[in-house]
Amino acid sequence: MKLLRVGPAGAERPVVLAADGTAYDLSGRTRDIDGAFLAGLDAAELAAAVAAGELPPTDIDGLRIGAPVVRPGKVVGIGLNYRDHAAEAGAQIPAEPVVFLKPSNTVVGPNDEVLVPRGSEKTDYEVELAVVIGRHARYLDGHPEAAAVIAGYAAVNDVTERAFQFERGGQWDKGKSAETFTPLGPWLVTADEVADPQALALRLWVNGELRQNGSTAEMIFPVLEIVRYLSHFMVLEPGDVIVTGTPAGVTLGHPGTPFLRPTDVVELEVEGLGRQRQVLGKA
Repeated sequence: MKLLRVGPAGAERPVVLAADGTAYDLSGRTRDIDGAFLAGLDAAELAAAVAAGELPPTDIDGLRIGAPVVRPGKVVGIGLNYRDHAAEAGAQIPAEPVVFLKPSNTVVGPNDEVLVPRGSEKTDYEVELAVVIGRHARYLDGHPEAAAVIAGYAAVNDVTERAFQFERGGQWDKGKSAETFTPLGPWLVTADEVADPQALALRLWVNGELRQNGSTAEMIFPVLEIVRYLSHFMVLEPGDVIVTGTPAGVTLGHPGTPFLRPTDVVELEVEGLGRQRQVLGKA
């Protein structure tokens, strides 16, 4: 199933999209798509309810699409997780996942304005696969246990200010944490509909120019290993979001290519997970 939230920022309502594209209102079942809803989510049962006509159809044409999960408890990032991206960044292949945290208030809708921060010199893009957690996870033993705690997947842009990240000292979080820096969605696709999270194409364009064209097959640490690994350092909770790294093609790896500026247009897609479009503004 495809889960999404539509309406003005702060007043979104939950919706499920059927296979034929018809939207059905989930408001009778849940106030929002949050951790509590995801913890009890049974995708097969929800599909059966749609097929049985138990949910009212709703018209969402022209409505703003919000992030498919309301205010995650945490957003966990994985850095340098594609070999080609590590190479273009001049970094060694990490022996263990590189982990950073993004504030949950960076999460916005897939087509919302992205703001270039004040003082920014090097705002950059990163198309990524996002993993949304649906069960509490701590000290997972292996990949089957990791698969069991995943609610679904979404497309995400892990927007990053490189000067803040690398040139201002301290931790990577400094370059990852500006408002609007995590456009998520348009949908959360339930895990049962993603046959292999390691076989998804990722693409990103800036002003119509293709900049990134990769595949999750090139991850250094695959999705299930990331979830297992993280559960040994933090408790993962329903509604948490993991952004799993980006392939080559970011501005950082191409000297002479201009970084993002106000009025630039970023478009991206992850195979089967939908498409985003953001116009850059100024904070």
